[in-house]
Amino acid sequence: MKISTSLTRRRVVAGLALAAASTSVLPADKALAQTKKTTSEKSLYERLGGVFAIAAVIDHFSDAVVKNPIVGKKSKNPQLRKWHTKNLERLPGLKFMRTLWVCDVSGGPFKFVATKPGTTPLGLEEAHRDLRISPAEFDEVAAELGRTLDHFKIPKPEKTEVLEAFAAHKDEVTAGNVKRG
Repeated sequence: MKISTSLTRRRVVAGLALAAASTSVLPADKALAQTKKTTSEKSLYERLGGVFAIAAVIDHFSDAVVKNPIVGKKSKNPQLRKWHTKNLERLPGLKFMRTLWVCDVSGGPFKFVATKPGTTPLGLEEAHRDLRISPAEFDEVAAELGRTLDHFKIPKPEKTEVLEAFAAHKDEVTAGNVKRG
């Protein structure tokens, strides 16, 4: 019996969708992902295609966020605009951290650890505080993640789980938001 080891577009997209969820995941999200299993008892991580597929999705998603007119290089948010124009040398590391986050939160064998520990287990509020991300900007990043998942033809159940895991961290990611005048 021959087993194919090639990455399919579906597996790549599924993986990226998870990574797009943001940069970190809480243990509760991991437990949620592990309990939401298909009839074949596969974890979300397995259904997304594993680390290589997730990394492909994250790569696509991260590049799309940089180009996004609302949250990327041309954002009206000066902190986001600066990050996406002056800090792009950090993008490969961010893609790596996002990939770890998605792998962890989806029930995979990798562990995400925040680079800036905060009051939440994943430290998302501290990692994003200086970016002053508004709820509307968070929603646009989530929409970009959804478009990335669609690009990779991720099935609806998996897409929903990824987007739910992402949305669970909205308050943390937007904790630094202040009204801009």
